[in-house]
Amino acid sequence: MAGYSLGDSTAMISLNQLVLGYQGRAVTPPLTGHIVKGSMTAIIGANGTGKSTLLKTILKLQSPVSGQLSFTEGRPRIAWLPQLAEMERQFPTTVYDVVCMGAWPARGLFSSLNRQIRLRVADAIERVGLTTLSKQPIEALSGGQFQRMLFARLLVQNAPLVLLDEPFTGVDSQTSDFLMTLICQMHQAGQTVMAVLHDNELVSRHFPQVLLLTQDHFHWGDTAEVLPHYCKSSINLALSA
Repeated sequence: MAGYSLGDSTAMISLNQLVLGYQGRAVTPPLTGHIVKGSMTAIIGANGTGKSTLLKTILKLQSPVSGQLSFTEGRPRIAWLPQLAEMERQFPTTVYDVVCMGAWPARGLFSSLNRQIRLRVADAIERVGLTTLSKQPIEALSGGQFQRMLFARLLVQNAPLVLLDEPFTGVDSQTSDFLMTLICQMHQAGQTVMAVLHDNELVSRHFPQVLLLTQDHFHWGDTAEVLPHYCKSSINLALSA
């Protein structure tokens, strides 16, 4: 199936017969389409269909099996939220220090934080409701607090492209709603957002575009048109089990 149509919009990322996989073994069909600048796309599908692999391929953490992935106007700054299971929570650092890391891509690892950056960090921590915990070690945080901290780091980065890998895993519904509000604010500010998600109701309420990945095919387009295909594929998968 053809990818999402550009219309009058500008592509940020173009996929041309892109096949994703591990160690040369394909897990997706050839993907062709565009991620539009300023768009907000949910990536959905069963486990093992290449959702996280797509994000890591965009980040150049993995290589595709074949095909091409290109940035239309050059590689932008990218803010990435990995899965919680991939995060090291025992590292001896504080909430404030982790949020400050959001300034590294623009300032450099060894640059000192000027007053403007420190104010931005303090504002981001306040926006996620962690001001009173800013000096706490990260190992003392709950799952929801830890995710709020990572979102504060995203706010400091303020990158044109935001990649979120299962951002609501391990948090309660109240925190999920709060984080979803932050994601919508990023989108409204003009950032391009791609998120791996499993909550169809949340996708239908908030995400204008969806990329559905299965082992044999993909559907990419407006949410109202794509989600029914996911429901159908889920039913077929259950019947064949």
